[in-house]
Amino acid sequence: MIEDDTMNNHNNKAPAHYRIKIKGHLDQKWEDWFDGMIISHEGAYTSLKGEIADQAALHGLLARIRDLNLILVYLERLKDKR
Repeated sequence: MIEDDTMNNHNNKAPAHYRIKIKGHLDQKWEDWFDGMIISHEGAYTSLKGEIADQAALHGLLARIRDLNLILVYLERLKDKR
């Protein structure tokens, strides 16, 4: 298992910044459904980037991706801005 220092130094109950890449194309109209995350496109992929309140909110967001039958390519927790 690979350890990520950002995971070790982060309180899982505090907001964190994430980038989620999915296969498929989502329009900006989906930003509200994905809790205001910024949507951008990279060819056939869509990136969602923004702050997620806690682990429960992250799981809810991933469930929405699953419910739309989208393919999750990767999930990255970005370093906190301090």
